[in-house]
Amino acid sequence: MPDVESLLRDFRADLSAVTDPAHLDEVKRRHTGKKSPLKAAFKELRSVPDADRPAVAAAINAAKATMEAEVEQAAQRVQQQALARQLQAEWQDLTLPGLAPHRGARHPITQVERRAMQMLRQLGFEVVDGPEVEHPWYNFDALNIPEHHPARDMQDTFWVTGGWLLRSHTTTVQARVLEERPELPIKIASIGRVYRNEAVDATHTAMFHQFEGLWVEPGLTFAHLKGVLAFVARTLYGSSRRIRFKPKFYPYTEPSIGMDLACVACDGSGQSDGGGCGACHGAGWLTVLGAGMVHPKVFETFGFDHTEVTGIAFGLGTTRLGAQWAGVSKSATLYEQDLRVHETMQRGTP
Repeated sequence: MPDVESLLRDFRADLSAVTDPAHLDEVKRRHTGKKSPLKAAFKELRSVPDADRPAVAAAINAAKATMEAEVEQAAQRVQQQALARQLQAEWQDLTLPGLAPHRGARHPITQVERRAMQMLRQLGFEVVDGPEVEHPWYNFDALNIPEHHPARDMQDTFWVTGGWLLRSHTTTVQARVLEERPELPIKIASIGRVYRNEAVDATHTAMFHQFEGLWVEPGLTFAHLKGVLAFVARTLYGSSRRIRFKPKFYPYTEPSIGMDLACVACDGSGQSDGGGCGACHGAGWLTVLGAGMVHPKVFETFGFDHTEVTGIAFGLGTTRLGAQWAGVSKSATLYEQDLRVHETMQRGTP
């Protein structure tokens, strides 16, 4: 007769050693599969006397049910053990402070633009935008730069299909505003990219940023212009940063001036304090701004009487200002995705 107790004893011995699901499947197949001793016991029932066959069959079926139940229990145990091992391997102390991501910083040009606009808003200026792909009339003719004027060579830009061009200065926005003849006073500022077809060096790039301002109303004088420019420069860089004005020529302003900023680590005379004179290459000064009184011919072009209204216009090279702001010697560095520039801005402006 089949030894049911022996079958259970061998099954439980193997089951107790199970540590993973694959081993459990192997034990289950070995003791309850088609070629297992349990299946052989069912086949041996035909040789059991008729009087004993029901009891033996009941014992074998009970053993089968016991094996199946204990296999289910073992499966839960193996699953819990596997989960415990995984938790142990991946355990982390959630009470510890997390790893903070590397913080970025706004681009130096963006910071200069925002601060400059914030200051001009205190004086009543508002931002006006304009297209970068512009008609030559707004870029040149309307600003007293007729065809064959030498200033067109100074502002050689990139031309596109249809006779249009990439604007060489943000003064085009001033022309569009004056064309609309808004009510006086006019106080607008424009920010954006401009383009020049020129060689790239430490202080020049083919694409750069400008910040343009226009103020038109009766009674403005040259003193208003110098006051606005000094206010912007000293608010950006502090009252201790030296500035100077010098005569310049621009076709759309008369008279015209340029504003220089004392270079980083220079005393204004070109002498370095040992840290290097930045983008000025030892000259001590860096031109960052052009300005002047709006030219009478520009007013006449847009139907204003230049004897009744006056205006001041100024354009800041925000790329150069940003380079000075970040303390880098080459303006092109601002467009090279150099993380050291942004790390400088994280530590604080120079």
